[in-house]
Amino acid sequence: MPTTREIKRRIVTVKNITQVTRALEAVAASNVRKSQNAALASRPYAQHAYEVLVNLAAQERGVPQHPLLEVRDPVETIGMMVIAGDRGLAGAYNTNIIRRALRFVEHYGRPVRWITVGRRGGDLIRRWIAQMQDSETAEPFLKQQEIVAEFSHLPADLDSPDVKPIVRVLFDEFMTVPVDEVFIAYTHFINTMTQQPRVLPLLPLRPFEAKSRTIAELVEPDPEVEMRGRTYQYEPDALAILNEVIPAFIELQILQAIRESLSSEHSARMVAMRNASESADALSEALQVEFNKARQLAITSEILDIIGGVEALSQKNKT
Repeated sequence: MPTTREIKRRIVTVKNITQVTRALEAVAASNVRKSQNAALASRPYAQHAYEVLVNLAAQERGVPQHPLLEVRDPVETIGMMVIAGDRGLAGAYNTNIIRRALRFVEHYGRPVRWITVGRRGGDLIRRWIAQMQDSETAEPFLKQQEIVAEFSHLPADLDSPDVKPIVRVLFDEFMTVPVDEVFIAYTHFINTMTQQPRVLPLLPLRPFEAKSRTIAELVEPDPEVEMRGRTYQYEPDALAILNEVIPAFIELQILQAIRESLSSEHSARMVAMRNASESADALSEALQVEFNKARQLAITSEILDIIGGVEALSQKNKT
């Protein structure tokens, strides 16, 4: 059995860890409220903007072909933007979204140019790419992977100017034809206890047609559009409007995906730190019981030694 000094040292260590986890939980709870309000406030607008984009893309007569609406066949290379966290201690948040993105890439069967948001996402993707390139059994397309841009430490009060560099990279990748399709892997916020990793087709701006059942399950389905078939009138002209509206609305979809991911990350971290604090409290109580038993055993041993000594002296005096 460990000594009382060793048990006492473990109790102190566990209590110090508990203080850290409770502090992280409090910080995460504060960030959850801010990020959740931002994500939920802009979600209806992003949804209606997506409906407008779908209707714009569906109109064939009277609307000039915009470069961001161009469907390319065959698809040679895809761009994948993956949104993860800058830090860990968030349970399975980072692992789940990276696993979702990698599973989609493996089933889609095309070379990928990665754009990572979040330091942990960049580290995990870079490690996976190195493993694929060193593997002798990996498919050829899995060896044709590279990270073209990395972004991290986005501000908590995220707004449109903060995502413009990300949007510029995505547009450059699609417009200069290094990639034929662009997807976003992000985590959709449902509630504090539930977050769902998703893959969102972004470019070209057309309804996505899955090539297999597995890919259809991995990709977020197109939302129901109530305005489908509505005719738009443009002033001054369609091309001028589309040049402004389509990039702005796509930027909004990227901003919303990052807000959803930030809210999910803070929620996952808050829950993980709460569970860690509860586990630390339970461990501290168990160690305290073990400490009390060890101390009682030491006291009993000392009493027995004293009694034995007294008995020995009394026997000596009798003789």
